[in-house]
Amino acid sequence: MMIMNKAKEILFSLSSLSIFRGILNRSVPKAYYKLLNSMDKKPEEFLNAYGEFFSLISERGCSNRLAYAFTEAALFDENCFTRAAAAGKYNTLPDNLLKAVKRDCQAILNAASLTSQELIQCYCASNDLATVADMGYVAEHLPKWECGECAESFKMFDGSLEKVAKYYKENGCGIFARYKAFIWRDGDIQPVLHPDKIDMDSFTGYERQRDIVVGNTKSFIEGKACNNCLLYGDMGTGKSSTVKAIANEFRKDGLRIVEIPKERLIDFPILVDKIATLPMKFIIFIDDLSFQKQDQSYTTLKAVLEGGIAARPDNALIYATSNRRHLVKESFADRTDDDINTRDNMQETLSLSDRFGLSVCYSAPSKKEFLDIVFALAKENGVNLTEEELEAGGESYECQLAVGAAVINRVKSGSYPNSISGVIYQKGQFGPASSGKLARKLSGRISSSCYSAAQEAMSGVDNTGGCTSFNDHGSGISIGNMKFR
Repeated sequence: MMIMNKAKEILFSLSSLSIFRGILNRSVPKAYYKLLNSMDKKPEEFLNAYGEFFSLISERGCSNRLAYAFTEAALFDENCFTRAAAAGKYNTLPDNLLKAVKRDCQAILNAASLTSQELIQCYCASNDLATVADMGYVAEHLPKWECGECAESFKMFDGSLEKVAKYYKENGCGIFARYKAFIWRDGDIQPVLHPDKIDMDSFTGYERQRDIVVGNTKSFIEGKACNNCLLYGDMGTGKSSTVKAIANEFRKDGLRIVEIPKERLIDFPILVDKIATLPMKFIIFIDDLSFQKQDQSYTTLKAVLEGGIAARPDNALIYATSNRRHLVKESFADRTDDDINTRDNMQETLSLSDRFGLSVCYSAPSKKEFLDIVFALAKENGVNLTEEELEAGGESYECQLAVGAAVINRVKSGSYPNSISGVIYQKGQFGPASSGKLARKLSGRISSSCYSAAQEAMSGVDNTGGCTSFNDHGSGISIGNMKFR
């Protein structure tokens, strides 16, 4: 096509977009379309539209890659073709619709190839030169964009839809192609702009638990038997991180995650209606789940898990985390109320967790497991400390204080030596003292928390309730990674 007609022909082809018409509502194509429509307007209107367009693409960081910005809008468009392609069923669409898709794709590519110089020449050639006598000087100094390359799936488009369809099959369509993580907010699915990027390689420890959850997720993606999953146990053991990492791990397999706050579970039927017909797979994530007695959201979740009218669709699984095995908080008063069917009520509240189908326990690690995690993380992050130094610094302050308190309690008891050094170095009592580990530690760096814990213990602070013994296994009061008796 001749230069003087190129811009007008692109305007006509964009005006007649059908399947991908939604891109004209996206910021860059919309401003571009407005600019093309100003081609037969007065210079002031044309230049105003030109300036607005260049300002926009500059703000979006695409003044040197207009083609990418334009074709990217098509990749994130949601229409009958992209939904079918995401589901792997685009070949089932009518031939006339597929022809319309090909025509739209070619029109988008043509629009993305128009240079700023060509546009300016088209404007000057199509207007009365007397009206635009100064356009030559103005045009020379207008900022110019660069087209650059198209988005990957639009490169080398030759009339075949295979490459474009493959993109939607792997990435989904609409906002679910642009974003991977979402949250239920204000009655709608909102994208998370900066999701946690944690991946499966970030973990050390709890391999057995993660393997269970990963296996369940793989079965879900592959259309095999799978279960809603409850991850429960001690805080800080990686329950929520496991779910987030799984969502990142399987995003290329069409998996998306939507977090719904516990207090909005009443909206669950609305949420599932929005995702039920989409081709992607969804994890509906409920973090830190627990219920007070008579909590109305309990009934909603129970109905969902049991397969009621508001049951989850086939393309969704519920993953929940909790610090409690029994999700409904219960007091002893609940067991002595006036309800004739008290036992039935107890079973009703305590059995909710069983309805998940799959429950995975993340218990606090043993001391050995904890230290293995500490050593692995230190190595991974280049921490230049010995294992002895790491072991001493790896205990929580509460645990350090408890060890000091146990020593002081021995001094006071009358059953052990009556001095701190006598207690610590009493034969057959404390392994680090007899093995020389304590001496090596005392000759090196000692953390400020250790000094603070020792000073507090010597001042009379006791968080053990009078315990005189401790170990990393067996029975007793759990403080940090130790058992105190």
